[in-house]
Amino acid sequence: MTTGTIEADRALQKKLCEIVTSKTGIQLPENKRTMIEGRLRKRVRALGVRDLRTYLNMVMNEGMLETELPQIINVMTTNKTDFWREDAHFDYMIRTVLPEFTANRAFKVWSAASSSGEEAYTTAMVLSEHAKRKPGFNYSIIGTDLSTEIVRKARKGIYTPEEIVDVPDDMRKLYLEEGHDSVGRPLCRVVKQLRDRVGFAQMNLMDRSYPVEKNLDVVFLRNVLIYFDDQNQRRVVSGVTDHLKPGGYLFVGHSETSVASDPRLVQKSAAVFRKEGT
Repeated sequence: MTTGTIEADRALQKKLCEIVTSKTGIQLPENKRTMIEGRLRKRVRALGVRDLRTYLNMVMNEGMLETELPQIINVMTTNKTDFWREDAHFDYMIRTVLPEFTANRAFKVWSAASSSGEEAYTTAMVLSEHAKRKPGFNYSIIGTDLSTEIVRKARKGIYTPEEIVDVPDDMRKLYLEEGHDSVGRPLCRVVKQLRDRVGFAQMNLMDRSYPVEKNLDVVFLRNVLIYFDDQNQRRVVSGVTDHLKPGGYLFVGHSETSVASDPRLVQKSAAVFRKEGT
């Protein structure tokens, strides 16, 4: 392969990355080329295309961009999450947020980068336990994510034993059902009582408006801001804060505390912010 061909291939890849960034806000710099090429090769294999060079040409020069872009976004999206991740946030919800809630309506939570659902289902377990202590307490949870594929996984609520290792034993007995897949490998599924409380939808945080109701009590926006540039970080935090009620709480990742910037937000604990004002 000639130097000119290599440079042409890199130019196509760079242009494709720029399109993905413009659509999703995810930064795909040159120093991540190995990771980017590795993920694009998943589509090469899925389509049975000869090589990455052929795939890039098909997408960028032969009219496949519109149909392939959702799949490219799926493979480029990092979906790392766990049950009870950054568990101090759930302790804060139990100790501080829930005791403050006195409204005669459902307690409303948005998991704004819900990935495969662990965060939303952890929240559902916490709120279900609170409902046992507070008769009449009701709640609803919506989880959204950019990846259509990962949203489908979240809706199923099915996890491997490795994925549920951080679920406390008492919660595991109450809220996870054991089973097996078609070849006998062990799996666990979130019980229907919790699955019915949590809705999932595909949504892009780069959109100008979010199809999520307002006056929410809690928004989790954890470990996603790190993938955006400064301008998009501010825009996303502002847009999400618009959906919080006055007195509502925003939880971000512990590495994101410094970028959760909005004049309406006051920090209350590590990576925990309260929306002030009316």
